[in-house]
Amino acid sequence: MGEKSKPRGHGTSRRKNATTQRDAHVAAGGDLHQVAGGKRPALTTNQGTTISDNQNSLRANTKGPTLLEDFVLREKIMHFDHERIPERIVHARGTGVHGFFELTTSLERYTTAKILTEVGEKTPLFARFSTVAGGAGSVDTPRDVRGFAVKFYTKEGNWDLVGNNVPVFFIQDAIKFPDLVHAVKMEPDRGFPQSASAHDTFWDYISLTPESMHMVMWIMSDRTIPRSLRMIEGFGVHSFRLIDRKGASTFVKFHWRPKLGLQSTLWDEAVKIAGADPDFHRRDMFEAVTAGNPPEWELAVQLFTQEQADEFPFDHLDATKLIPEELVPLQVIGRMVLDRWPNNFFAETEQVAFCPANIVPGIDFSNDPLLQGRLFSYLDTQLSRLGSANFHQIPINAPKCPFANQQRDGHMQMTQPVGRVAYEPNSLSPDSPREAASGGFASAAIPETGDKSRIRAESFADHYSQARQFYLSQTPYEQAHLASALVFELSKLEHLHIREAMVGHLRNIDEDLAARVAAGLALTPLPTAPAPAAPVQKFDPSPALQIIGKMKDTLAGRAVGILIADGSDGKAIEKIRKAAKAAGATVKVVAPKVGRVELAGGSVAAVDGQLAGTPSVMFDAVAIVLSDAGAKTLSKESAAIAFVADAFVHLKAIAVDAGGQVLLRKAGVKPDAGVVDCADVKGFITAAKTRQWEREKSVRMLA
Repeated sequence: MGEKSKPRGHGTSRRKNATTQRDAHVAAGGDLHQVAGGKRPALTTNQGTTISDNQNSLRANTKGPTLLEDFVLREKIMHFDHERIPERIVHARGTGVHGFFELTTSLERYTTAKILTEVGEKTPLFARFSTVAGGAGSVDTPRDVRGFAVKFYTKEGNWDLVGNNVPVFFIQDAIKFPDLVHAVKMEPDRGFPQSASAHDTFWDYISLTPESMHMVMWIMSDRTIPRSLRMIEGFGVHSFRLIDRKGASTFVKFHWRPKLGLQSTLWDEAVKIAGADPDFHRRDMFEAVTAGNPPEWELAVQLFTQEQADEFPFDHLDATKLIPEELVPLQVIGRMVLDRWPNNFFAETEQVAFCPANIVPGIDFSNDPLLQGRLFSYLDTQLSRLGSANFHQIPINAPKCPFANQQRDGHMQMTQPVGRVAYEPNSLSPDSPREAASGGFASAAIPETGDKSRIRAESFADHYSQARQFYLSQTPYEQAHLASALVFELSKLEHLHIREAMVGHLRNIDEDLAARVAAGLALTPLPTAPAPAAPVQKFDPSPALQIIGKMKDTLAGRAVGILIADGSDGKAIEKIRKAAKAAGATVKVVAPKVGRVELAGGSVAAVDGQLAGTPSVMFDAVAIVLSDAGAKTLSKESAAIAFVADAFVHLKAIAVDAGGQVLLRKAGVKPDAGVVDCADVKGFITAAKTRQWEREKSVRMLA
């Protein structure tokens, strides 16, 4: 890491701490509610009680756990949880797959959790991937965070690791979550946009919430337009605790790393995929699993002590912060394999209920205030969505180990408890379940002292340092994509002052980024940057935060499309097909008509996709194999011209024969190093393993 100066927090006194968030609001362009002057009504609970602080939950101390007595938090979150029935409020559009987890390295030194100590044991699981903002009927490929939730059916009960494909989040405190989601969801007076953040209410909220700036960098990066759900990382987001046999605890962060490596789409490509196949990601996962190519992830952990945490130049309990891998290296401890598609989408993928409160002995929570609110919110939401406190009896949610308690009755009770006893302790039923002092769940024995308050820890005040680190860690191509994404999103806004406020925040992250975005929005002069609540630190770049720099040199899990027509060279087609499959890719033949194509010499080829319905955006690389007659015919077909033109502007490798070159010329494509002759099969496969990044500057204007 670079400089390790301690960040100032929200002031040196309780009074200054308590007002810092309001100060940040004002600095970002907002103004205080003048309730006393009658300009705005006071914010109250549903019972009419005036709320003094709507930004911070009530905690035992500035860095302590959130308290159950916080009726403001409970009312706000509970109302939010019940706003949609039965669709999930967030993460509504999901794809679920069965699989298993296999531990390869024991963490027995740190935890008693058997799933993390028994090497070689295969634990069944169910994983669900999802978009966040859109409804269940939205598309798969919007710019959005992807949920990454895993339910482990362990010997000691269900453990739910409920995270995202991004390691940080927008907010620091769960009390702000309803406002965040209300802002990003479709605007309530017009019902749009659906599954999109490019609108005024979202950026208005973000511009008034400086703590979101790190997450803004992630969501505007290529991370949120993935090529495949099989090619995303997963993160538990929060710090958790591992508890050893003596009761001592170690902090842990969980990471999922895809075996296929990371890969994203380009924005224009993602938009066109949504039109060609709204179910692109779901279909991709289905085809891989059912074809016997199960996706796989490594599970890695970052382990650190309280003493180490005290030396970090940020607070690990702040969900808007990550721990760079260069500071605390990842240790790979196991693997997840997804190998079985659900029998019924509704019964399993739709009814599965994840909850971060579902943990097993040997794992415990940290005092992260966002996590603390989630522990309440998820269960409350599931009671609303699934209609009964007995939702745990739905097969997809039920533990695979024995479970027993004295809970009875309720809507949709599926078991038939026997006997006269429904309480514990009791003396009338010696065989009824009892608490188990030995081996049962025990919380970490962490002392908590201090005054309960709604004051955020001053260590949470640094909102820009890691945002800056993320941006500077990207390759030049990724920086250009990020800046262009901001221009696109902010250009959709109706209100100029929100654009100006956001560019002001960007100046606190990086002046060059702010200038690029301002130029794309024609903003002159540059808006004033708000005063940071804490000094912006200069951390060293972290290459682990890139995508392009981490891409694997592989075609495994990718797709190659071959465009043909009557009279195409069958031998050339077969050589490309064979080489691509040997490299691990799937191959699909595209032609003007589905069914069959008569090749040169009289042989027949099967066709996988019709040209108009199978554009090149569906593939990672393409080959054009056409006879002279076929090329002449397709030169008059706009779908064929677009097939070639889009492949080129989306930076894909293209193999062409003489007929294919005719189509290139018709599409206005000037060949570069990524356009190879069909005879050079080896060269095509090599080029197909990556994007042709050098081509981008010649085909696209970026910020």
